[in-house]
Amino acid sequence: FEGNADFPKFKNRKAKQSYTTNLVNGNIEWKDGHIKLPKLKLVKIKQHREIPADYKLKSCTISRTKSGKYYVSELIEYEKDIQPKTIENVIGLDFAMAELYVSSENEKANYPRYYRVMSEKLAKAGRILSKRKKGSVRWNKQRLVVAKLHEKVANQRMNFLHHKSK
Repeated sequence: FEGNADFPKFKNRKAKQSYTTNLVNGNIEWKDGHIKLPKLKLVKIKQHREIPADYKLKSCTISRTKSGKYYVSELIEYEKDIQPKTIENVIGLDFAMAELYVSSENEKANYPRYYRVMSEKLAKAGRILSKRKKGSVRWNKQRLVVAKLHEKVANQRMNFLHHKSK
């Protein structure tokens, strides 16, 4: 492939770091482990989901997290036949203050232990960050540490909720 892709340049550091581009004249396409994007060249990607055969690509959004990771989310249109499911059993869930919920079978969903562990780590990292001079190199390094911890907490919560909902 000719040339290497450079990072996208976002206009403002304070706003959400992303830009969306629509498909026009084949300016977005996949090529064996790479994606061709406008404003950028071929970018190497880690694809986590198989794309259906009869898809129609609509648009792409490139976003950057506070910890410095880049993500490409694609809007794809395709036909899918949905099979109706029969209801087998019904349970009731009641929100509880101490834990996530209590079910009608008296089953409790307690929050995992790592919530408390991560909140302590986050508090310590935040205290260190607050003592740094804003805009300095050490402040920026510590800002990345705090951002990575926040991202890890968010991922742990999403994982916990996905496991409970399944």
